[in-house]
Amino acid sequence: MQPFTRAPSRALLAAAAVAVAGLLTAAPAGAHVHVDVENPAPGTTSVLTFRVPGESDTGALTTQLAVDLPDVASARTEVMPGWTAKLDRDTAAGTVRAVTWTAAPGVGISSEQFALFRVSVKLPDSATASFPVTQTYSDGSVVRWDQPPLPDGSEPEHPAPQLTLKGAPAAGEPAAPSPSTPQPSAQPAGAVDNSARWLAGGALIVAAAAVATALLNRRRS
Repeated sequence: MQPFTRAPSRALLAAAAVAVAGLLTAAPAGAHVHVDVENPAPGTTSVLTFRVPGESDTGALTTQLAVDLPDVASARTEVMPGWTAKLDRDTAAGTVRAVTWTAAPGVGISSEQFALFRVSVKLPDSATASFPVTQTYSDGSVVRWDQPPLPDGSEPEHPAPQLTLKGAPAAGEPAAPSPSTPQPSAQPAGAVDNSARWLAGGALIVAAAAVATALLNRRRS
């Protein structure tokens, strides 16, 4: 009987090892700085949301976050309690190059927390957009999330947050009108009354037939 008990045990141990290895390899990817967008259409104004986790092994807090913007035409930050935001504008070009959030004293993101930083921008007219991020900790350490995807398509150690932009109509192309819902045609009052009478008469006939059938069944029984 021992071979039958040891084999399942070995299989369970192997499965557990694979699961643990998968969790260990997946954890770092989930801790990267990530960006989401409400409307990914090129050339539109939308809100970017940067999800920033704390990753310090020494217990230091994230106290500053700087995001490079692809020279967007306009930008506006959301009010975030405990943090101040500053836009780096290129006055001559009329664009915004970066946005930097700085935490107030005693405020920051611990290794057990994450924070959401939002900025409204006009997206560039391109298929993709990259947003390199510089994350600064209270102990002076700096992590730069600015690496592009590797040639084989895999993810580098510190990938730059990227967006795939799509869904914008061609320039000058009017938006397609939404199909209208056909409205039912109105019927004269007389036609409605006649229909109701016919329906009522049909219901009475069906009821009478049911009663007659029930009486016949009783007599036969």
